[in-house]
Amino acid sequence: MANKNIPTAAQSMASVVHEMHNIARDARPQQTMIGKVLAPPPAIKIEVNSIVLEAKDCYISEYWLVDHARTARGHIISATQNRSGGSGDAAYASHNHDIDNDYTDTIIYTDTLKPGDLVSVVPIYNADPVKSEQLYWIGQKVVKL
Repeated sequence: MANKNIPTAAQSMASVVHEMHNIARDARPQQTMIGKVLAPPPAIKIEVNSIVLEAKDCYISEYWLVDHARTARGHIISATQNRSGGSGDAAYASHNHDIDNDYTDTIIYTDTLKPGDLVSVVPIYNADPVKSEQLYWIGQKVVKL
């Protein structure tokens, strides 16, 4: 006759696995860390706390991708500096020109993270609850003063 107060082996194992999951979840880093770049994007590798994070583990800002283009537009109001002409005629007297123009400019970034650079690393929780994977956001390049 089985004792109703004694759990089955399956129930005991399920309880152990559940407790192990809770311990592992509580041991995950909860704060910003500093990592060292081992390889640049797009196949980025970051070492943090003796663990190597690969591209599949990371989110990075698109600004870190080589050839990332940004477009800016604006309006400039200014004037050229006074300049005099060469012949001494009144038409060539010292003068300036007003500037009142719209502009558009595209900047293409060619730099990226390099091996040895230090970066901020922030754990991201529940980025994809279905996969339940641990991901990290690679933030700014940082320096120790």
